[in-house]
Amino acid sequence: MKLVHLSVCISLFVSVLLITIDPVFAFEQVHSTIFGVAIKGYDTVAYHTKGQALKRRSKYAYKWNDAKWYFSSKEHKDLFIKDPEKYAPRYSGY
Repeated sequence: MKLVHLSVCISLFVSVLLITIDPVFAFEQVHSTIFGVAIKGYDTVAYHTKGQALKRRSKYAYKWNDAKWYFSSKEHKDLFIKDPEKYAPRYSGY
């Protein structure tokens, strides 16, 4: 009986641990174009700071999470570099 109780406790502990840790450490790969461009070249920081989709400027590019990210300004690029998880889209970029 003690063995069954211990087994149930361990299973519960591991389940809770996996549910808690998984979203923190597992960042999904971002969907990109066949050229490796994330979110079709739009400035992801602009979605958060200006509330609109701004097209990229090729001189403000940064490679992160197996994709090339473009930005409309150096300021947006720098913000993304400091905290990419804050600005990267969820659900693989959809």
